[in-house]
Amino acid sequence: MTLDTTALTQPIDRAKVRAFSKALREKGMLQSRAFTIIVFAFVGLAALFIVVPTFVSFMAIAFTGSSGSVFGLLPFAIMLVIAGLIAWAVIRGVGGAAARRYRLSLFASANGMTWHPGYSNPRLPGMIFDLGRNQELHDVMRRTKPRTLEVANYTYETGSGKNKQTHRWGYVALRLDTPLPHIVLDAVGNNGLFGGSNLPITFGRDQRLSLEGDFDQHFALYCPEGYERDALYLFTPDVMARFVDNAAALDVEIVDDWLFLYAKRDLATLDPATWEWLFATVAAIDDKLAQWARWRDDRLTRATTGAAASGIPGATVQGAPLLTPPPAGVAREGRRLKRGIPVWSFVVIAGFAAWWILTTVFGR
Repeated sequence: MTLDTTALTQPIDRAKVRAFSKALREKGMLQSRAFTIIVFAFVGLAALFIVVPTFVSFMAIAFTGSSGSVFGLLPFAIMLVIAGLIAWAVIRGVGGAAARRYRLSLFASANGMTWHPGYSNPRLPGMIFDLGRNQELHDVMRRTKPRTLEVANYTYETGSGKNKQTHRWGYVALRLDTPLPHIVLDAVGNNGLFGGSNLPITFGRDQRLSLEGDFDQHFALYCPEGYERDALYLFTPDVMARFVDNAAALDVEIVDDWLFLYAKRDLATLDPATWEWLFATVAAIDDKLAQWARWRDDRLTRATTGAAASGIPGATVQGAPLLTPPPAGVAREGRRLKRGIPVWSFVVIAGFAAWWILTTVFGR
């Protein structure tokens, strides 16, 4: 499809932005102005009880000649500038968020999508959606034709107190025509220091499958044990080429009847180049997804004659085997990858063991 990114950058009418925000609040899709009022009230009270008394004190000092009129006002001037910058940041932040919502809504409408400000606890099967707490989707862009597509930003929290951390992800979700085995493509290009994966969980290395060509230089592919032939059926050379050429900067997960593309940054953004890249990537991958619709898990095959499982001798009608085609779905052993232990865990254990040996054996 031709992508129209005009709404992301064109000038906007502030009156329409305010009307749009008002409509969202009336629909319950946006918090009321109470929060904004509380913020401004806090800034106002801070100015009343801190800035004003300080100003009076410094004015008294300046005009009584105790410490010089010009230098006596300098601390107050600094405090006034700081208070002004805080007020400006609050006002700009509120206005910028409203303009962002309005632009994304216009962009969605111009490209056959819908926009939603977001919601909590998304019901999606991807690996990032069952981690942490306070899980939130933001700026959810969605379309249903020709294939269900969803682009959004996602956050969740881990730890507490000083160790509290907010994790930010952007994702693209494509609905597949049939459930497929759980397969993960860990992009090599976005790995961290010393080649460590940036994925939030680790998978057992006995599930790693090496593919032909230079695919392994771009992705580490994981599939459930026993599903290696199925992965090779799905990732034919032409499919591998599409992922290498278009999605090498993204991590990929196939789970149930969804395909997810992950990035550790916002993907629902006001940047036209990001949207053009995402839609080009989706188009390139979608062009090959039709052949995946024909995949069936032979483990689910059932004999029409009442045999307990496929391949059992004697399931015949007039001497010829009569087996129903496997139904859509994935056998239990192929639905989820087995998780592994992160490498850093071994490093911590080895470090602790070394410390214990040094302090208990050689420390005597």
